Amino acid sequence: MRNFSTLLFALMFSLFTTAQDRITGLNFATRSEVIAQHGMAATSQPLATQVALDILKAGGNAIDAAIAANAVLGLVEPTGNGIGGDLFAIVWDAKTGKLHGLNASGRSPYNLTLDYFKKNNIEKIPSLGPLPVSVPGCVDGWFELHGKFGKLPMADILKPAIQYARQGFPVSELIAYYWERNSRSLRKFPGFEEIFMPGGKAPAKGEIFKNPYLAETLEKLATQGRDVFYKGEIASKIVQYMQENGGFLSMRDFADHTSEWVDPVSVNYRGYEVWELPPNGQGIAALQMLTILENFDIAAMGFGSAEYMHLFTEAKKLAFEDRAKFYADPAFNEIPVQQLISRDYGKKRAALINPDRAANSYTPGQLDQSSTIYLTTADSEGNMVSLIQSNYRGMGSGMTPGRLGFILHDRGEMFTLEEGHFNVYEPHKRPFNTIIPAFMTKDGKPFLSFGVMGGAMQPQGHVQIVCNIVDFGMNIQEAGDAPRMQHLGSSEPTGEKMTDGGVLTIETGFSWEAIRALMQKGHKIQYDLGGFGGYQAIKWDPVNKVYYGASESRKDGQAAGY
Repeated sequence: MRNFSTLLFALMFSLFTTAQDRITGLNFATRSEVIAQHGMAATSQPLATQVALDILKAGGNAIDAAIAANAVLGLVEPTGNGIGGDLFAIVWDAKTGKLHGLNASGRSPYNLTLDYFKKNNIEKIPSLGPLPVSVPGCVDGWFELHGKFGKLPMADILKPAIQYARQGFPVSELIAYYWERNSRSLRKFPGFEEIFMPGGKAPAKGEIFKNPYLAETLEKLATQGRDVFYKGEIASKIVQYMQENGGFLSMRDFADHTSEWVDPVSVNYRGYEVWELPPNGQGIAALQMLTILENFDIAAMGFGSAEYMHLFTEAKKLAFEDRAKFYADPAFNEIPVQQLISRDYGKKRAALINPDRAANSYTPGQLDQSSTIYLTTADSEGNMVSLIQSNYRGMGSGMTPGRLGFILHDRGEMFTLEEGHFNVYEPHKRPFNTIIPAFMTKDGKPFLSFGVMGGAMQPQGHVQIVCNIVDFGMNIQEAGDAPRMQHLGSSEPTGEKMTDGGVLTIETGFSWEAIRALMQKGHKIQYDLGGFGGYQAIKWDPVNKVYYGASESRKDGQAAGY
């Protein structure tokens, strides 16, 4: 009864809390799109956006700007990312007219085995501490991107982040909120409080925060290159710290780390090619959902209708059952990607949906066997970058090594300990990874570089953005500001199973009529504040030859161009 009362209050409250009436566009849009000719950047923190533009104006390209922005975000938004985490990117190369995908995720320690967990009666890899820590892939990702596409010297690219780390920056509102929340559980880990809680507390909104240790680390990267992180002093300090605190990372783990250039995969959704990266990430879940939804006239249903919200939720349940079974490191398994994203398979899965009733569970498909920060940049040459980078679980594992100025991620938590599963823990293996960049093309030309942060929300967010633009005709700012939904409770690659249909969480802005109809179909509805990700996007207009930028109001972010 309490949940129902809370939901009813939220729905009533939403009638009075929509955005102000706008002369143009939809009322829920927080602002107009940003439009510029020469370059565009959209990130989740304005200082990073401005750094990206500075790099573009100094002669750098979109790749240089993306690396610079990511370096700054690791400092100013440690609640979502940092060089202790992983990175994925999709790059549109204007010279060749081709998309390139980069998987810069790290692998598990050689010296940690499944037997260790069995002998210690550990049934699930913990969220925090040394056990979920895998090799951080971000730094190698930067140098791979720079080596293939970069223009400016890495020293110039990292200089703004080094300066902000030394001189300090004012902490922004939402980041301060999450910083304080993360600090409650992470302050017990060695090194965390010294770096991230000056004076014994997390910095508040507007307070100046400095991280001289991170400045020193970035300077070493700028002058000595990636090997100082994976074969030299930084690797040595991380390994020593981990071994002193119950961890398993070794110099061999770092020395053997490599990123992987991969071919993005796509489905055609009503004339638009939607691109994602293949596993070990979850990007193809968005493509699977789209192949299911394409079998229905979504546009005729209308945004926010019970019919659309029901089909979206059921499509998510279906795709996530396959996600739980099949998505893993392709170096260890034959992942049936093309079957999973095929139109025929999508049609078969769509036929399982009852238009009048929510399903309590689905089974994975029978196949032939043969999250975070997001940023996007674009430059005057036509290059575009879609990049996502994360610590996982906010600030990561809590493990804060050797006065280096950053926290190690806890992505290894995403392994399962179930023997025989595609995603079972094994040494030197990449865990299932939630962070996914996205891209759209039309008629072989770039259309939209975009992403939505936030764990399992990411593929659900990608699909909602695509439907908002393609089916409901929204511009890219409206598409991000529109109220969102997220289904929780699906089966997971870590072994959890969905048996009770899960819960559909919603933001204010959906009508009571639609919510009531969904409840009548058997959906459990819950109002939620937060948890719906953070979206950035850049669109290319080939007619006027301008970029459109968007950054939604759920984060501290900014889209800007020149």
